[in-house]
Amino acid sequence: MTDIPTLTRADLSDVVHREIGLSRSESAASVEQVLTMMCEAMSGGENVKISGFGTFVLRDKGERVGRNPKTGIEVPIAPRRVLTFRASNMLRDRIADSD
Repeated sequence: MTDIPTLTRADLSDVVHREIGLSRSESAASVEQVLTMMCEAMSGGENVKISGFGTFVLRDKGERVGRNPKTGIEVPIAPRRVLTFRASNMLRDRIADSD
């Protein structure tokens, strides 16, 4: 398995610092504010759409019966809310072109 680099908050903050010219602390605060707003919106049940990037979609999954693969015993799986991401067509095209 290859090591895939991870984009971190610090990386985002550094890009804001270089590209926009804010101080490092202002850049970090801006990135943190955007992420906080996204988290608060999703916590409140809202989907988050970033044009040209994609949509974070909340979905409620109902209760269902699962099976323990080791023992084969059926176990109820409680209803829950899950978060999915749907990439925009623009992002999909950019990813496909990078191959």
